[in-house]
Amino acid sequence: MEPSPAKGKLQGRLLVSTTLDAKDELEERLERCVGIVTSLTNGLSEREANDAITANVCKGPQQHEEVCLGLFALLLTEPPQAQRCYRDLTLVNRDGMNVILIKINQILMEKFLKLQDVCRTQLVWLVRELVKSGVIGADGVLMTLMKQIAGGDITNKNLWLAENVLDILVDQREWVLKSGMLIAMSVYTYLRLIVDHGTPAQLVLRQKEVDFCIGLLREKFMECFIIGRDLVRLLQIVARIPEMELLWKDLLHNPQALSPQFTGKGLLQLLTARTSRKFLACRLTPDMETKLLFMTSRVRFGQQKRYQDWFQRQYLSTAESQSLRCDLIRYICGVVHPSNEVLSSDILPRWAIIGWLLTTCTSNVAASNAKLALFYDWLFFSPEKDSIMNIEPAILVMHHSMKPHPAITATLLDFMCRIIPHFFPPLEGQVRQGVFNSLTFIMEKRVLAHLAPLFDNPKLDRELRSMLRERFPEFCSSPSPPTEGRDEVKMEESVSLEMDNHVLLDKEDGCYDNTEAAFSDDEEEINSKGEGNKKREFRFHPIKEAIIEEPADITPYVDQLDDMMKEKVLQLQKGSDTETHCEVMQEIVDLILEEDFDSEQMSTLASCLAELFKGHFRGDVLPDEITEESLEESVCKPVCLVFRNLCQMQEDNSGFSVLLEMLAELYQKQPKIGYHLLYYLKASKAAMGKMSLYESFAQATALGDLHTCLMMDMKACQEDDIRLLCYLTPSIYTEFPDETLRSGELLNMIVAVIDSTQLQELMCHVMIGNLVMFRKDSVLNILIQSLDWETFEQYSTWQLFLAHSIPLETIIPILQHLKYKEHPEALSCLLLQLRREKPSGEMVKMVLSRPCHQEDQFTTSILRHWAAKHDDVLGEHIKALLIKNNNLPRKRQSLRSSSSKLAQLTLEQILEHMDNLRLNLSNTKNSFFTQTPILQALQHVQASCDESHKMRFSDLFSLAEEYEEPSSKPPKSRRKAPASSPRSRKGAATPVSNEEESASSSASEEEDSKPKAPKRKRKGSSAVASDSD
Repeated sequence: MEPSPAKGKLQGRLLVSTTLDAKDELEERLERCVGIVTSLTNGLSEREANDAITANVCKGPQQHEEVCLGLFALLLTEPPQAQRCYRDLTLVNRDGMNVILIKINQILMEKFLKLQDVCRTQLVWLVRELVKSGVIGADGVLMTLMKQIAGGDITNKNLWLAENVLDILVDQREWVLKSGMLIAMSVYTYLRLIVDHGTPAQLVLRQKEVDFCIGLLREKFMECFIIGRDLVRLLQIVARIPEMELLWKDLLHNPQALSPQFTGKGLLQLLTARTSRKFLACRLTPDMETKLLFMTSRVRFGQQKRYQDWFQRQYLSTAESQSLRCDLIRYICGVVHPSNEVLSSDILPRWAIIGWLLTTCTSNVAASNAKLALFYDWLFFSPEKDSIMNIEPAILVMHHSMKPHPAITATLLDFMCRIIPHFFPPLEGQVRQGVFNSLTFIMEKRVLAHLAPLFDNPKLDRELRSMLRERFPEFCSSPSPPTEGRDEVKMEESVSLEMDNHVLLDKEDGCYDNTEAAFSDDEEEINSKGEGNKKREFRFHPIKEAIIEEPADITPYVDQLDDMMKEKVLQLQKGSDTETHCEVMQEIVDLILEEDFDSEQMSTLASCLAELFKGHFRGDVLPDEITEESLEESVCKPVCLVFRNLCQMQEDNSGFSVLLEMLAELYQKQPKIGYHLLYYLKASKAAMGKMSLYESFAQATALGDLHTCLMMDMKACQEDDIRLLCYLTPSIYTEFPDETLRSGELLNMIVAVIDSTQLQELMCHVMIGNLVMFRKDSVLNILIQSLDWETFEQYSTWQLFLAHSIPLETIIPILQHLKYKEHPEALSCLLLQLRREKPSGEMVKMVLSRPCHQEDQFTTSILRHWAAKHDDVLGEHIKALLIKNNNLPRKRQSLRSSSSKLAQLTLEQILEHMDNLRLNLSNTKNSFFTQTPILQALQHVQASCDESHKMRFSDLFSLAEEYEEPSSKPPKSRRKAPASSPRSRKGAATPVSNEEESASSSASEEEDSKPKAPKRKRKGSSAVASDSD
C-alpha cells in the first residue's frame, strides 16, 4: 500500500512546493551537503569514495556533520543508492548516528506533511534500518513516527504509514521488548487505531493490530500498566472484538492471568492512576497539537470562527473523524493546562473548545464517547493525585451552556448521574466517591461558588432535577416550584441507550465497536429544536495557518496601499538578496515616519510584510557558533531594521509610537516577532542597554500586558528554538525580575525542554552572577508548584535552586507538602542538602512534622545523620520540641493536626520518630540517647502523658528510667513528682538544671520547661533564676 503522489504541486527533491514558495532552509542545507558528498566522490571507485569521505570526516565536526547529512539526503531522495548510503553512514559517523536522529525528528515534527512521497517512503525505510541496527535513540524516533499516524483518518497515506510502523514493531519484537515506554506507547497507539480500521478493506490490517496489542498486553502487562486509566477506556471501546473480549474478561474477572502482580485490586489501582500527558499527546499529530495550543494561548474568545472552520475542514469533516473527538477532548483536559494569567485573560477558554467539539458530534456513539472522555477523570478523582485542571472543563461547559444551550447542559448532567451506577457496578461506590470528590474539589477551588444554580435550574426537566437531588443532595437547594412545560428541556431519548456503551461488563452490549458509525438525522433534529438562529453559537474555532504554508500572496493587500508604499513593497517582493531587502525596508520605515503617512494602511502593510518575511521566521535564529561577528550578522535581517530604528529613537519621539504601532500590527500577523525582538535587544550592539524597549512593545500590543506578552513570546521561543530560549534566559530574568520571579511559569518552560548540558550552563550562569532565577519571597511557592512537573523537570529545578545562595531554611516548610510516594524527586534533593546543614530549630521541627510511615525513611535517615554529626545541637532542639508539645493540651494538638491538610507536629509524631531512631541506632555505638537533654525531656513527657502513650513507647521511656538529676542543687529548687508519675523518684521529678537553662534560647522555652499546674511552683521558678548565683 504505497502512498500515492500529490497532484498539482511541483515535485522538488525533498519537499513539495510551488514556484511561489520560498526555498526551505532545511532543504537548502541538505542540498548543499549533497553537493559536498558528490564533489568528494564524483568519478571515484567505491573504495576510493569511501576513503575520500572518511578522510574528510576526520577533519572536524563540521565536515562530519556535512558528510552525514549529505548521505542522509541522498538516502531520502535517491532510493537506488539508499543501501550504499546507509552502509557509508554506519561507517563514517562518529556520534552514534546522533546528527541523523536529530534531523529525522526535526523532519517528522516540522516537515513530514510536506515530504515528497518517495522521501516519506525512504524515511520509514531508514527508521526500519536504524531499529534493525539497534541504534541508541531509535526508539524515540519510532515513537515520533507513530505520532504522525492520525486518528480518524483512513486515507491511503495514513493507512500505509500505520501498517509500515506496525510491521517494524512486529518484525523487531525482541528489540521493542527492551523499552517499557515503547511497549506502552505502541499499545496505546494501536488500541486507539483499531477503532478506525473496521471496513472490509482494512480487516487484514485490523487483525494484525489486534494480534500485536493482545500479544504485548498478555506478555508485558505491567509495562502497559503505566498507561493508567485510559488503558481501560481504550480496551472498553474494542472489547467486542472476539480476541479482545477474552482479554477484557480476564482484566475484569481473572487479572492474575495477565500478570501475577496484577491482583484483584489491580483494576481499581489502574483506574485510579492518572494517564500521563505523553500518552494523551501521542494521539494528536504535531499539526493538530500546534493548532490546539495556538487556540488556547493566542486566539481571543469571540474571534475564533476562521480557526474553527479551518480545523473542521482539515480534520473533522469525514464520518471516520468522529472518533478523533475523544482524543482531542482527552488532550485538552489532560495536557492543556493554561496558566492563571491566561485563565484570567480573554484567550479562548478550554471549555469553549470542548463545547464546540461536542456540538460537532453527528452520531450518538460519538457523542457518548466524547462525554465519557470529558468525565473520565471524574470517575476515580482523588484530590491528592489528580489535578483540578482535568475536571474543570466539564463543569464549566455545563455552567456556560445553561443559557445559550440548555440541552447540552442537560445531557451532560444526565450522563454524569447515570454513569455512576452503570460504569462498573462492582465499583459503584468508588465511582460515586470520585464524582463526589470532583464536585467538592470544584467548590473548594472556587471554580464555581455554588452548584445549586446548576443542579436545580428551572430550565432542566423535573425528572432530571429529581435525579440530581437524589444523587447529589449535598449540592442541591430545596426543590423548586413547578415551572411551565415550555421552560423545561427534555432529554434526548437516546441518552439511556448511550450509557450502555460505558458499562464495564463482559456482556455483549457492554462495549462498542465503531465499525458502523453513521450520521444521525435524529440528533440533528434534536439539536435544531428550540434553538433557532443560535444553533451555531457554540462554535469555538481552530487555527490560523497550516504547516503546509500557502504561497506568499500579497495581492489582496498590496492594492490597498498608496502608490509610493505599493512600489516599495513590490520592490521588496522582487528583491533576491538580504542587502537589497534591507535597503528597501529602510525606505519603507522612512515612509512610515513621514507626517502624511496614512495610519489606516498600517494593518494592510503589516499583512504584506508578514507574508513576505515569513521565510525569516523559519529555522534557527541563534548562530551555531556564537561570536560578536556571527551575532551581528544574525540580526542583519530586514525586519530587524524596524527594531534598530526604534532603538535609535527617544520614547517621546512621535515616530517611536508609530513604529511601535507598526510592530504591534505585525505581531498580530506573525507572533514570532516578539522573541525575535528580544533576541535583537540582547544580540545587537546597537541595542545595548535597551532591553526596556520590549516593555513598551508589550504595552503597545493588543495584549497590553508585559507579563502575558513575555510568557507567550518565551513559549513560542521554547517551541521553535531551545538554544535561543537558553541564550535569552539570563537577560530575561535580569531585565524583568518582577515578571519572571513571581511564579514558576517561565521556569517550567525552560526545564521542560533543556538537556543536561544546557542545565549545567544555566547553573554556571547562576554561580557566576549572570542569572538569578529564585528570590526568597517567592522561591517556596515556585518549588511547591514544581511538585506536579515531570521527574527531570523537578530535578533540574532543584539543581538550579541549589546553585543559588538561598538559605535552606527559606524553603524548609515545603516538607509539609511532600508525600513519600508522590514526591520522591523533591525529597531526595532535600535529603542530600539537609545532610550538609547544621540542624536548626525550624529544620528539626519540619523534619519531625512528617507523618510516620513504615516505608518512609526520610525522617529517620536525616535524624541518624544529625545524631552522628551534631548530636548535642539535635538533642537540645528535640528536647525543646518535646517539652513544648507535651505542655500543649491534648485537645488542642488533635485540633491542630486535623484542621489542615499540611503535616502538623504533634507529641505522638515526635515520639514515633524518636522510637524509629532508637531502633535504627540500637546496634550502633551512637550515644545520642544517653545525652542529658534527651533523658530530661523523656522523663518530662513520661511524667504527664497518658497510659496509652506510656505503653506504646515504653521502650523509649525506659532509656530515661535510670537517669537521675544531679543532687547538688539547693533543696528549694527541687520539685515533687506529679501524682501521675509511674515511678517514685525520691521527691525530685524534673528539676531544671543550669545545663537546661543555658540551652534555652528564648523565654518561651524556659516557660515550656516548667510544670504549669501547681501555682505554688512559682517558688521553684525563682530558684531557677538564682541558679547562676
